[in-house]
Amino acid sequence: MAFTGRYEFEGDENYDDFVKKIGLPSDKIEMGRNCKIVTEVVQNGNDFTWTQHFPGGHTTTNTFTIGKEADMETMGGKKFKATVKMEDGKIVADFPNYHHTAEICGGKLVEISTTSGVVYKRTSKRIA
Repeated sequence: MAFTGRYEFEGDENYDDFVKKIGLPSDKIEMGRNCKIVTEVVQNGNDFTWTQHFPGGHTTTNTFTIGKEADMETMGGKKFKATVKMEDGKIVADFPNYHHTAEICGGKLVEISTTSGVVYKRTSKRIA
């Protein structure tokens, strides 16, 4: 499937402005800055398991099915319910404080999160 793979953080844009705008605590902001997050995606049709591995052993996993409500967790650890959609080949989800999209472009995972006019972009290269 198009999204299945392991991706390692390559670069981002507007990290500080974005995480401050969504109210991430300062300790989480520091932990995430230039963090070599490894994102592992398993796609089976419309079913996804989306896992982010952070340095130091912290892992966040969201399991969802396109078009069905699922229990999710933000990068700050907040739990919520969302219905993830697929639009023009992009995964689209509304988190509590921001709108998030993910797509594969040129073999890279490109994630864009938007809140109150601030756009955060994270690019990860495929490593497996």
